Amino acid sequence: MRVIINCAMSADGKIALRTRRQTQISNEEDKLRVHKLRNSVDAILVGIETVLSDDPKLTVNTKYVKKPRHPIRIVLDSSGRTPRSARVLDGTSETLIVTNERCRRTFPNAETIRCGRRQVDLHRLIPLLARRGVRRLLVEGGSKVIWSFLESRLADEVNIFVGSMAIGGERAPTPAGGAGAPDEKSIVALRLKNMKAVGSGVLLTYEVVK
Repeated sequence: MRVIINCAMSADGKIALRTRRQTQISNEEDKLRVHKLRNSVDAILVGIETVLSDDPKLTVNTKYVKKPRHPIRIVLDSSGRTPRSARVLDGTSETLIVTNERCRRTFPNAETIRCGRRQVDLHRLIPLLARRGVRRLLVEGGSKVIWSFLESRLADEVNIFVGSMAIGGERAPTPAGGAGAPDEKSIVALRLKNMKAVGSGVLLTYEVVK
């Protein structure tokens, strides 16, 4: 399986305001790129914090792709906090909510996968998704989820759109959050594969060194 991380950040490395509220970073050219990328994968994955803060639909917008496919929507939600009103539960495409083994909650218009004792076990989840036919997985956030895929060396590619703006703030989140690398040996090495202008911003494409 090929795992692709995609995110947008400001020129000073922030993905949201200091209040953690999302702000528009991608321009129209990048939105077109993202929806074409979504249309090319088998599944789109986010964490529960992204669902709670942004309520994304995780579908391909017909504004950018005329005849969109319907990738599987996956939410990592260890303790089962996805609201019944969340847009990922609207039934427009197949949806998987991945919880820990102790969570007994079920969700409308979604299948529940229980994987991991406390937190979702990504090393167990990836083979489960592969058996479902997922060959290309797009990880869109949030920052803890992105770090989890990088730290575990499960990600293959990282696409970062850099918008022409500065957000600032010591507490403003960055693309990779979580605990972070405790020492130099734990730093995840990336290899720059491509760099190009996308409208007023820049798209950086990296390969994860394993």
